[in-house]
Amino acid sequence: MVLPTLAEIRELHTKYAPSQQALDLVYTHCEIVCHIAEHLMTRSAHRFDTDLVRAGALLHDIGVYQLYDHAGRLDHGDYIRHGVLGHEILRREGLPERLRRFCSCHTGVGLTRHDIHRQGLPLPPADYLAESAEEQLVMYADKFHTKTTPPAFLSADRYAAHVRRFGKEKADAFHALRARFGEPDLASLTARYGHTPA
Repeated sequence: MVLPTLAEIRELHTKYAPSQQALDLVYTHCEIVCHIAEHLMTRSAHRFDTDLVRAGALLHDIGVYQLYDHAGRLDHGDYIRHGVLGHEILRREGLPERLRRFCSCHTGVGLTRHDIHRQGLPLPPADYLAESAEEQLVMYADKFHTKTTPPAFLSADRYAAHVRRFGKEKADAFHALRARFGEPDLASLTARYGHTPA
């Protein structure tokens, strides 16, 4: 499988970002998620495809750009669709399915067909679940940073409290990821990016 280079990934972000502000927000978040995933990999006994993790982390949120309107406002009501929108962007760009899945399968701790039906989500009915260790790692790393205004880092306890609202099975899924991958040290990233803990 041929993966895009870091320069090509940055070019894709630049191509689809509707503004410099959107690029700064989304690309910085993806970069942070990449750093978190890299940190967690160094502490894991599992062997990962490191290049795939990096590319997946750096591209997982590229679909967010499709949710900006002409005035530069983000459509929060349809935000749940950013994963499938990113999957479609990477498909059009000719990138492999194994990489496209990082977009469509990272939301929350995974979305099932049942979740979509029960919550009336505006998504094609399917299971959007991280399957490979690489997908699961990026999905988990994504939980520790948010693109809110202002962007912020989240502790594992903070995200655990958030995900409980969606049911015991979602809380249990996050607990399993936490047990498997551990918790990242966010202090150096907080200092580097200036995003405070939420």
